[in-house]
Amino acid sequence: QMFLAGLNPPGRPVGNLLFLGPTGSGKTRVVEAMAESMFGDARACIKIDCAEFQHSHEIAKLIGSPPGYLGHRETHPLLTQEALNQWHTDKLKLSILLFDEIEKASDALWQLLLGILDKATLTLGDNRRVDLSQCIIIMTSNLGAGEMCTLVEGGMGFAQRAKLVDNSLDEKIDRTAVDAARRKFTPEFMNRIDKVVVFKTLRPEHLQQILEIELGMVQQRILMVSGASQFVFNCTSKVKSFLLGEGTDPKYGARHLKRAIERHLVFPLANLVATGQVKLGDFIRVDLNGDGGLMFVKEAEGAMVPVLLERYGAAAAAPPLAARAARGVANRREFGATLPPEVK
Repeated sequence: QMFLAGLNPPGRPVGNLLFLGPTGSGKTRVVEAMAESMFGDARACIKIDCAEFQHSHEIAKLIGSPPGYLGHRETHPLLTQEALNQWHTDKLKLSILLFDEIEKASDALWQLLLGILDKATLTLGDNRRVDLSQCIIIMTSNLGAGEMCTLVEGGMGFAQRAKLVDNSLDEKIDRTAVDAARRKFTPEFMNRIDKVVVFKTLRPEHLQQILEIELGMVQQRILMVSGASQFVFNCTSKVKSFLLGEGTDPKYGARHLKRAIERHLVFPLANLVATGQVKLGDFIRVDLNGDGGLMFVKEAEGAMVPVLLERYGAAAAAPPLAARAARGVANRREFGATLPPEVK
């Protein structure tokens, strides 16, 4: 708001943010969602993986080699004015610069950031100057993740852990993360950060929302497949509870849930598509069988994919009656194969 109103301080970045929190809590995903909401593309940001800058000489990949050094003309810097301005629009001239896992970088990168965070300027190896006054600088870090995980694992089991995640625990996690950052970074570095944002441990209600989002993204991947393999699937409430149970781990956050979805849902669906059992326009209902595994039931064949999405894409367990009526009585088949295909 300050930037759009023209009241942001001159000669400084729009914002200097430090995201702290345990792994899998959504730090990087928030930046991607921000870019997607502002520019319509989750890739509309410059992401710098700080694990690639563990040695001081690797800073040349960011700013280029200085004159007289080997590879001066061949090394193209990453942080150029053209790269920062590539996502600018007529209405919003703003850039997002993400330093992912900043604690893994060498001290040389931290020293380089001091001038960027304070004066919003950067001098490249060929003496070109880069203006970062229209840039939001976000740094993510997993500092203190081990200590935060110890705090969360005070109880055993999913139900007990949910009771322990209260306001007092959130305050302890906040203090633990900030203290770890202050021990790692110098005072002048911390003094240039406008806001330290601590991501809390994901609660059961958060994981339920993430599950719905991830299932929607799986459906989007299916619809983006070229050829005659586009279909619609729907998971019952029992399946969602099963996926939540398999994908809940306080150590790994939402990434563990994504792995559970890939292992129990996406791999079997890919197996059915590869063997020709699922084709264009099919409607697949995913349910639990008697053995506690997933069962894939074909409820309709050859239906219009947009119609299936509109009527059943968000339903919990509704049978596709309209799709059946459009085609008469659809062939009903149950697929017992829940394991991914073997790679030979």
